[in-house]
This record gives sequence, structure tokens and C-alpha cells, in this order.
Amino acid sequence: MAENLNIGLCCDAFPPVMDGVSVCVENYAYWLQKKVGGVGVITPSVPSADYSKCDYEVLGYPSIPVPFRHPYVTGMAEMDPVYLSRLLQRQFKLVHAHCPFSSGKAALRIAKVQNIPIVATFHSKYRDDFKRVIKSGLVVDEIIKTIVAFYQQVDEVWVPQESVKEVIYDYGFKGDVEVVDNGSDLVADYSDEYFASVRDELGVGRDEFVLLFVGQHIWEKGTRFIIDTLEKIKDLPFRMFFVGTGYAAGDMKRMVHEKGLDDKTTFVGVLTDRAQIKKYYAVADLFLFPSLYDNAPLVVREAAALHTPAVMVKDSTASTILQDGFNGFLIENSIESFENTLRGLAADRDHIRRAGIEASHTIVRSWENVVDEVLTRYRDLIARKKLF
Repeated sequence: MAENLNIGLCCDAFPPVMDGVSVCVENYAYWLQKKVGGVGVITPSVPSADYSKCDYEVLGYPSIPVPFRHPYVTGMAEMDPVYLSRLLQRQFKLVHAHCPFSSGKAALRIAKVQNIPIVATFHSKYRDDFKRVIKSGLVVDEIIKTIVAFYQQVDEVWVPQESVKEVIYDYGFKGDVEVVDNGSDLVADYSDEYFASVRDELGVGRDEFVLLFVGQHIWEKGTRFIIDTLEKIKDLPFRMFFVGTGYAAGDMKRMVHEKGLDDKTTFVGVLTDRAQIKKYYAVADLFLFPSLYDNAPLVVREAAALHTPAVMVKDSTASTILQDGFNGFLIENSIESFENTLRGLAADRDHIRRAGIEASHTIVRSWENVVDEVLTRYRDLIARKKLF
């Protein structure tokens, strides 16, 4: 390896805590380490984590659980002078913050002390997160101002999808924003034989209509909307899989039971093994993701890699990568529209298959390919920083 770029990747969530941001940073770390080396992941420590098999270094700082958001943890790197001293001894050439909170603040400190460039990716609709737990709109507004102030201090701001620019500008950000796609590590091994074998393994009939949701089990992602719609199609021979966990998981299970959907619905729980989660993407006919909360969900692209098209809400931020009927399906934000779409597609499985193939061709990009672009951008920013 001729080059040792020494990149610091800063995030508040990292495996075994699983969400889109943690999967993104894990793939950045893996491919950057493979290509240029010297990667350090700066993140709150997770007590159960074992990073001994990672080629890159995980620099964990002391953490505590996030209230009401199991399994997330948080902490303040700057509260531990020993940790901070250790961090600053590393000669990073660039830091990339994937969160504007504790790890992002650590990234800012490193960038200022070492006079190196800092990139920050705007991943999430933070206003929605805080509105759920804080009833005062004024307090939420002040928090959003501090988040915007963070992004105003960095050298480059990236978003994972063109439509996300509208979100950060709506928050009050002033400045240029670059689009850098997310990728998928599930881009190979699809075949009719694989498809048939995982259906057998998961106990799904060859002609059974299989529906899937992967993600945090929280109301903001449209999980109530999904269950209410499933009740309307109880007469159809479908199977529904929910993969993940979150604060609403218990209530979701109670809803399913009260609506008489137990025999059609399986709560799989969290899957950290990518080979296992790939099986659920492969076995599904449709990926249900009617979220108005998400910016650019990785799970939609991951499903597409296994030829499973998504059903999303028309005009939502996340849905702009889909063309209705071509590489996915768009619904109005109503149970009636959702129900009618599922009924129509259950009767037209060839349309689903065609859309799945198009989705795999049009919205899936490998993480290795993404990181090649990222490296070009990093090098350009490092070179420009040296000129000043």
C-alpha cells in the first residue's frame, strides 16, 4: 500500500448499532483502509462491540445510553482529556463527520488543532427526531440552529441524494452542498437458484407474496401506516417480515396481534450478519418503505440490489430516486392508495420483477465505487487546503 492517507471518520452510531449511517461509515472505513490505509473511526464505545477483526482502528470514547432510543449510545469525547490527547496525537490528513453531535464536535476540534480539512455529511432529518421527544417548538428551533452552525464551520458539506439539499437549506444552511451517493455492499450473487434456496430456507412458498420492511422500528418511518394497510389486505396470501428494532417495536407487535395478523407477520429482530439480511431482501417481492422521515435510505438501494423494488410515498424526500412503475412504485400518503397498489401488484408479479431488475440497474452503486469518488474528493480538498 503506497499511500497512508490517515482519515478520521467520525460518527455517533457504528456497528453493532445498526442504521443507515453506521452501515455507511463501516463501508467507508473498510474500503478506505483497503485502498489507502490509516483509517480511524471515532465513535462512542458500545460495551458489546468487538472490533478485533477490523483492519482499521476504532477509537471509541466513553458513552452512555441515549434515552428513549435503544440501542443508541452517546458521549462527549472532549470530556475525556486522556482520550482527546490520544486522538490529537494521530496526524490525520482529513476528518469526515457523519454526525453533528459529539463525534462531529470532536472532528471540528481535530481539524482546527491540526489545521486539516473537514467534510461533513448531512444524513438525517434531525428536526423530526427532536420533535418526537421535545414538545417545545422553540427549543427544537434552537437545537436546529446549533446543528446548522456546525455545518457552517466545515470545509465541505455533502448530502447522499439531490433531494436532501432542500432539507438542509430549509433548516437554514447557507453555502454550497455536494451530492455524494450512498452505496450498497449487496451487489452480487443474485440468481434464480439463490432466490429459490433462500425461499426454502426461510420457509416461504415459491408463489407466496412476500413483503419486507428493514429499518428502525419507529413510528416516523411509517411502520403504523404499513400495519394499518396490511389489515386491509388480510384476504391476500401474503407474508410480512419486519427486520430491525426500535422504541416502537413492542407496540408494533401489539398492533399486529390486535389486527389478527400474527400468522402473516414475522418480527425478525436485528440482523448484523450481512449474509443473513441479504436473504430477506432476496426473498421479498416488495420492500415497503412509506417513510416521510428519511432522507436517502440505504435499505431501498440494498433491496434493489437483490431485485426487490420499493413502495414509497410520492414526493417524499427519499422517493425521488424512483420512477413510478419503472424501478419502484409510488403511492399517495393514504391507506387507500397503499392498499390499492399492493392489491394491484399482487396480481401482476411480472411487473414487480421487471421493476426489480430496473431498480438493480438504476439505483444501486457499489460502496467500492462510491469510495473511489470519495477518495478523489478527499485528495482534492487536502490539496486545496495546503494552498492557504
